[in-house]
Amino acid sequence: MEHLEVENIEKCKKAIEDKLNWGSSTLWLNYDFERLNDQIFVETNVQISVSTLKRIFGKASYHSSPSLTTLNTLAQFIGFTNWRDFTRSIVVQPTVPDSSIQGVPVASPAAQVVNKNQRRYFIYGIISTLVIISLIAFMNRKEEQQIDYSKFSFEANKVVTQGVPNSVIFTYDATAAKPNDSVFIVQTWDLRRRKKVDRIAHNHSAMYYYPGFFRTKLIVNNQIVKEHDLQIKTDNWLTLVESKNDGQMPLYFTKPEVLKDNEIRVDRDLLKKYNLSLHPESPRIRFFNQTDLGELMNDNFTFETVLKNDFSEGTGTCQKIQILIQCKDDIIIIPLSARTCVGDINLYACGINVASTDNDLSGFGCDLNQWTKLRVETRNKQMTFFVNDKKAHTLTFKHNSTGIVGLQYRFDGVGAVKDTWIEGAGGRHEFAAK
Repeated sequence: MEHLEVENIEKCKKAIEDKLNWGSSTLWLNYDFERLNDQIFVETNVQISVSTLKRIFGKASYHSSPSLTTLNTLAQFIGFTNWRDFTRSIVVQPTVPDSSIQGVPVASPAAQVVNKNQRRYFIYGIISTLVIISLIAFMNRKEEQQIDYSKFSFEANKVVTQGVPNSVIFTYDATAAKPNDSVFIVQTWDLRRRKKVDRIAHNHSAMYYYPGFFRTKLIVNNQIVKEHDLQIKTDNWLTLVESKNDGQMPLYFTKPEVLKDNEIRVDRDLLKKYNLSLHPESPRIRFFNQTDLGELMNDNFTFETVLKNDFSEGTGTCQKIQILIQCKDDIIIIPLSARTCVGDINLYACGINVASTDNDLSGFGCDLNQWTKLRVETRNKQMTFFVNDKKAHTLTFKHNSTGIVGLQYRFDGVGAVKDTWIEGAGGRHEFAAK
């Protein structure tokens, strides 16, 4: 990496440390990077793998530069639009000798007047530059407002109906854009994950390694001109090991390997089969079920599932689990952990973030070596969470209501799920182990 880029990354890391107030990152453990991974996802809707974060913070060897997508995400996490916006904010302060230091001659009155004039001209120059930039931005916005969206077209077509990996062919017409306009396709809900495409071309292909619901977009300069909803479905349950590197294919398990006795299960024997060790860092296991749930909405529904995680050694001592109810352009993330670890968990529901540092989330602590029942009852946007039939928390979210499209479970090392169902408008849907 170039020296300037290294310096900028170091400044970004320091800004993240200041925001989190967890102390120096040199003292962070694997668990801290997992917490950072979760917080970045909650605030940006983008996943940066724990291994990538550890490389950036010097906990693992890193021989190449982080991807622009990763840098953009980190910049947004600390309050900037993107990485370029962050780097532009960094002002190099010139070193000015202090004339009050003993042994350094004090400038003459004439020289002081010249220095004052230089500072005055410098300030005037900055103000003039900012005015010019503002005028240019204003003119650009006026031009953007003149875009006729009806002259553009955009759609996304999956190569196969369901399953991953899956290829998606984007077909678009952006010939109405001006020759100097920049045309982008955004493949997910994250506006920063954009791919620049040829204005006069008509096709762009992309790989999807994880299922989900994605609101893809065609963008001209900074304006969304068309959107297309894309859902990558699963054939009932899909279980995988998350890749340690962003953008790479995960390890997929076959159905006979994980469907046992009416359960979806990843155990030690299965990990051993693929030479996956639980130590020193356990693999990140993911269960998905993405399907057509009809008119089911996130403002009125009931959800129930039974699950456990009997790995409680080393980095898995806290037995943390996350249950995600995935919605169209929104998400609900429910934590479970060992009782001793409830002081560091987060609940997120459609724009409402509830951190254990400021709230009592002890109700989400339980004995996860045993089967544990989680239930969510939602009426008119008010959500109540029950763990083993005891109320753990209640909240009311403010985001617009939207459809529910699937489930995701996150375990570290091992995990099992059974007896899962959801119901609302249109009836009840059973997520059987098949």
